[in-house]
Amino acid sequence: MLEAFPDTEALADAASEAIVAALGAGLAARGHASLVATGGRSPGPVYDRLARAPIDWAHVAVTLSDERHVDTESPNANARLLRERLFVGAAAAARYLPLTDYAEPALKKLMPFDATILGMGEDGHIASLIPGSPVLADAMDPAGAALTAESPQGFGSPPVARITLTLSALLQSRAIFLLIAGEAKRQVIERAASLPDGAGGDLPVRAILNQDHVPVRIFWAPN
Repeated sequence: MLEAFPDTEALADAASEAIVAALGAGLAARGHASLVATGGRSPGPVYDRLARAPIDWAHVAVTLSDERHVDTESPNANARLLRERLFVGAAAAARYLPLTDYAEPALKKLMPFDATILGMGEDGHIASLIPGSPVLADAMDPAGAALTAESPQGFGSPPVARITLTLSALLQSRAIFLLIAGEAKRQVIERAASLPDGAGGDLPVRAILNQDHVPVRIFWAPN
C-alpha cells in the first residue's frame, strides 16, 4: 500500500505524474476535472510540478480539503500555499473555489473529485478531521449527508478554527493520493493498516485505508 521514495523530489515526481494522469482522464472523459488540494509541507514540491503540467487547466476546478479560518495572507492559510506554488504557471488558468466561500450545492457540482490530495499528521488526522475535535464523530460518518464541518479552535496545529471536508465528501473521489514524510508517519500508517475492524477510532486516516470504494495511493519519503 505504501510506495517509498528516496527523497521528497522523487516523491513529488511520482505523485505529480499520478495526479496529472487522474486529471487528464477526467478531462478526456468529461471535458472537465476537479482537484482537491491540501496544505502542509509535503504537497509544495508536488504543486511546483503540477503548476507546469501541460493539461487543460482552464477546465479544472480546484478546492481544498480543509482551510484554517485565518487571513488569506497568513502563512497558516492553505490558500496561500496554492497561490505561491500551484497557481503560478499553466495551472493559474484553473478555477479556484475557496472552501470558506461557497455552499455545499456548489461543492457537489465538483463531485466525484477526479483527484484528492491529502496529507496526514503524526496524530493520524487527515484534512482537519482531528482527534479530540467535538465534531469528529459526525464528520467521520462515511454515510453522513454533510460535505463540510466546522472544527472549533483549540485543536490541531496551529489550534485555530477550521473548515474541513467530511469523510463522506472525501470518499466521493475517483482517486486519493496521500503524501507523507518521516518515519513517525510511516509508523502511523502501519499501525492504522494493521488494526482490526472496529478499532482505530483515534486515527482518522484509517477510515480511508479501510475502505474499498476509492483507490488510495500512499507516497512516502524519509524526510
